[in-house]
Amino acid sequence: MTLHNESAVLTEVAANGVGKITLNRPEIHNAFDEVMIASLTNAITQMEQDPLVKIILLQSAGKNFSAGADIAWMKKMAHFSMEENLHDAGLLSVLMSTLYNCQKPTIAKVQGAAFGGGVGLVACCHIVIAASNATFCFSEVKLGLIPATISPYVIQAIGPRLARAYFLTALPFHAHDAKEMGLCHEVVAVEELENRTEHIIASLLRSGPQALKAVNALLNKLPVTPEIINLTVQKLVEVRTSKEGQEGLSAFLEKRSPNWIQGS
Repeated sequence: MTLHNESAVLTEVAANGVGKITLNRPEIHNAFDEVMIASLTNAITQMEQDPLVKIILLQSAGKNFSAGADIAWMKKMAHFSMEENLHDAGLLSVLMSTLYNCQKPTIAKVQGAAFGGGVGLVACCHIVIAASNATFCFSEVKLGLIPATISPYVIQAIGPRLARAYFLTALPFHAHDAKEMGLCHEVVAVEELENRTEHIIASLLRSGPQALKAVNALLNKLPVTPEIINLTVQKLVEVRTSKEGQEGLSAFLEKRSPNWIQGS
C-alpha cells in the first residue's frame, strides 16, 4: 500500500490495485482552488500511468463531496488579467478532460452535497455510487456565473434538455433524481455506501484490465471536441470577469442578496 499526502488531496494505492484519490478540505466542503485542481489533475495522471493501479476511486473527506469551486478564489481570479484568467480556467478544463478521458475505470463515491464543479467531477467519472443523502445543484447562475467547463460532461451524462433546465433554475435535486436522469448509477443508504463501493470494485477487479481500458478507449471517442472545450473556457472567463459575475460572488461572500434580486 502506497500513501501520499498533499494535504488538499490524499492519494493511496491499495494492494488490490485500487488507487484512491480523496478530496481533503472538509472544513470548506471540499471546495477547490488552483492548488487543489493541480493536485487532482496530477493524482489522476499519475494513477493512469501507474501499472499497479487498476481502478481509480474518487472520494471526499467529511460530510460533503464537494461544493465546487472556492468562491473566494474565483472572485480573486476575476481581478487578474485576461491571460491569467484564461490560464486558470484552462486548468479546470484540463482536470475535467483528464478525468473524463481516463482509460482506467473511475468510480465516484458521493455523500452529502455536490455543487457546481463538484457535479462536474461526478459527471466525468465512469461509475457513480451515491448515498441517499446526496444532493446536487448547478448553483452558478445564482452567483451570476455559468456552469461552463463542466457542461460538456454533464450533457453527456444527463442530456441537453435536463442540463438546460437545471443550469437555468439552479434547483437542487436529490440522489434518486440523479439516478433517474443518469448522473448516478446506484443510490444506497448512507451506511451502505462503503460496502456497495467495495462490491463494485470487486466486480471490476474480476474483469480483464486491458478489456476495461479498451471499453473506455472506445467510448472516449464521443464528441467532446477541443473546440467545445475551448469555448467553455472562454465563456467561463467572460462571465466570471463581468460585472454581474463579480456582483454575484461579492454577494455570496458578504452573505447578502445580489443586486438583481428586487428588494435586496
